[in-house]
Amino acid sequence: MKIGVIGTGNIGATLARKMIAAGHEVQVANSKGIEGVRAFANEIGAVPADISGVVRNAEVIFLSIPFPAVADLPADLFASVPLDVPVVDTGNYYPGLRDQKIPEIDEGMAESVWVSKQIGRPVIKAFNNLLAYSLAELGQPEGTPARLAAAVAGDDQVGVQTVMELVSESGFDPVNAGSLEQSWRQQPATPAYCCDYTAVDMRRALDAAVKGEAPKIRDRMIEHFAKLGPNPSHADIVAMNRQLSPIVRS
Repeated sequence: MKIGVIGTGNIGATLARKMIAAGHEVQVANSKGIEGVRAFANEIGAVPADISGVVRNAEVIFLSIPFPAVADLPADLFASVPLDVPVVDTGNYYPGLRDQKIPEIDEGMAESVWVSKQIGRPVIKAFNNLLAYSLAELGQPEGTPARLAAAVAGDDQVGVQTVMELVSESGFDPVNAGSLEQSWRQQPATPAYCCDYTAVDMRRALDAAVKGEAPKIRDRMIEHFAKLGPNPSHADIVAMNRQLSPIVRS
């Protein structure tokens, strides 16, 4: 497939590498233009592009940029992209910690619904509930016992199926998390978020989410991380997330 990746941070860069490893043709773009992304593209075997070029002729597009930057994308960026091309939102909203407040989300709108409204087309939520280390290092071949899972939410079931296949190619069991409206169940500080669960437990975690509870935990994340010390391990972070947002509440 021809895949465009917008953003070359931890998640976008790892996805680009994984898509190339899976045999796809990948174009990458970031805010620095073609020359700004050329060295990275050459390193991984991708094609450098600008923001407009990366969506041209793409069959899947990954949107992996800082959350508020979505609103700053060109208004017509996706105007010529066919509606059957999945646009995958991998982002997460962290008001006060990294992002400016977005009133619509603070009032209960699912993060990816907001993204969809900003870019003027449907999106699919995926790859947002894996830690960067998990995505880069913990993928396993399909059928591996205790393979970790990733949630996928969206309204276009054909597109969702395509993205679920890419999740599997990336080394994770895909779990259908329902509609885009339901994607709040995989947002930061929910039981399904960055806890390194298998598919069975991922489904339980999605079901365990309680509307409105996660932001209370998310907004104290600096405090929670401070308790882990200056250099928390991956295992420390996963254990913290599981403790803060358990599947079964005591």
